[in-house]
Amino acid sequence: MGFGLILLLILYIIWDFNYFIRCVFTVALGRLFQQKRKINETTTIYGLCTTQDVDIFIRHMNNARYVRELDFARFHFYALTGLYEGVRKNGGGAVQGASSVRYRKTIPIFNPYKIETKLIWWDEKAIYLEQKFITFDGFVRAIAMSKQNITNCNVVQLMNGFQGGEKIPDPPQELQLWLNAIEVSSEKLRKDKKSK
Repeated sequence: MGFGLILLLILYIIWDFNYFIRCVFTVALGRLFQQKRKINETTTIYGLCTTQDVDIFIRHMNNARYVRELDFARFHFYALTGLYEGVRKNGGGAVQGASSVRYRKTIPIFNPYKIETKLIWWDEKAIYLEQKFITFDGFVRAIAMSKQNITNCNVVQLMNGFQGGEKIPDPPQELQLWLNAIEVSSEKLRKDKKSK
């Protein structure tokens, strides 16, 4: 009995169990209690800034927690739209390729918020999500864009199988500018590699 408890404590310290429990909880709740969403619809999860989320001054959510919360919202989006199931059926996978977060105003400790996730564009290799942290006063506290690389799968063909995914929308201006910046960075890194 004592050994089992110690083993569980060691595993809890070594592995971030809260992360895995939250992933399962978020996806399961979405599947059990929320309606499926079309690929072009917005999904929403809710959160609360707790003592585990705050920065060193114990006043508001720290920057790393925003990115972590985006993971949960992304998994929720995949589950409610059926997108991840479609990717897996095609023998593919999904991996974060890039992300950009703009922090506008802090989320104070013990403040509730929601994260809205929306698919804003896709190409043959990736999908692009916009995610917003919104407090209950309606203020967008932070906004993120992420590039989800879809491996071993043609995304355009995949999306044709989803209602709302038949036509690629025009990319928003801020996304296009961000993609241009990513390409400039990639080109610089390629040049740096060649010069070594």
